[in-house]
Amino acid sequence: MLPTDETPFTLRRATGSLAEGAAKLAGEIGATSVEAVIAAANRQAVRRGAGAALGAMSPRPAEWYAFDAGDQDTVDWYPQGLTCAEDSGSIGVPMFVATWYYKPEAGERGIRATFFSPRTLKYRHALLVEAKPDGSFAPIDIHAGGVACHGDLLYVADTFRGLRVFDLGHVLDLRTVQNDVGDGDRVGRHGGRLHAFGYRYVIPQTDFWRVAERRAIFSFAGVDRVTGTLISGEYDGDGPGGRVARWNLPLDGVPRDAYVLGHEKIQGALSQGDTWYLSQSRGSAGNGKLLVHSGGELTTRPYPVGPEDLTVQDGRLWSLTEFRGKRVIFGVDL
Repeated sequence: MLPTDETPFTLRRATGSLAEGAAKLAGEIGATSVEAVIAAANRQAVRRGAGAALGAMSPRPAEWYAFDAGDQDTVDWYPQGLTCAEDSGSIGVPMFVATWYYKPEAGERGIRATFFSPRTLKYRHALLVEAKPDGSFAPIDIHAGGVACHGDLLYVADTFRGLRVFDLGHVLDLRTVQNDVGDGDRVGRHGGRLHAFGYRYVIPQTDFWRVAERRAIFSFAGVDRVTGTLISGEYDGDGPGGRVARWNLPLDGVPRDAYVLGHEKIQGALSQGDTWYLSQSRGSAGNGKLLVHSGGELTTRPYPVGPEDLTVQDGRLWSLTEFRGKRVIFGVDL
């Protein structure tokens, strides 16, 4: 990894009407907490399930959790981003937040966030939406390749535009204003009722940091708690030219530094000071690798099939895998 020009990663704040729309929805519906979403979790993960995700990895992860059968089998939704309560610093229970994107071009359903408790192995999905000033909302059609949490703010990577921001103080429970979750095939406000494709919880976008000159790509995200920085960078499938940048938190849009990754197919990058961890994929059939740059040395460690974004919790480096039948959240000792 070599230092490079950080100016292509300069961000400009573009809040527009996002905060207004989110505040209007929150005023009508009332906000709930992340802890309440976890308490109302309606899906059950399996500890050390979906072993196919590990492929030929040896030694195996220290721990892993498989999504339920429905989320393993779907060809519509693919998990990408991962962050955790320790990144946030304000969430009161151990948990992970994963982001998924909807793949079919027809019937676009946007992106969703999964709140997962490693204590109970239960989790729940919430739809991430763009609120409108008229009190309605719409799905967000992006890849959501990475996610990072700092305080109450969730930063979601938008490949060609920058970082979308969601306030976890604006988690909205549709059941507080109506007796069900609405029509599973509709989204927004219709006939005086709210619909979110059948999801009970929605989280409206409240802010946007857009790349100033569109000369950088945002493929993943993370938080370096040692330096107090936000991280994002580029996936390069054909060569080692992808870059990664860091911004001081609270975010002001001015990149602190940037580096050329020096490796192809990097799906997640996380630093702890001067040590960098990179997750490298090899498609749906081959094991990935964990690359560690520290003290001028590179070490390579075995990784599961299809590794994505990175985060640190309980002294372990965690990631998740994306492919059908091989979808797990897994952690390895640092």
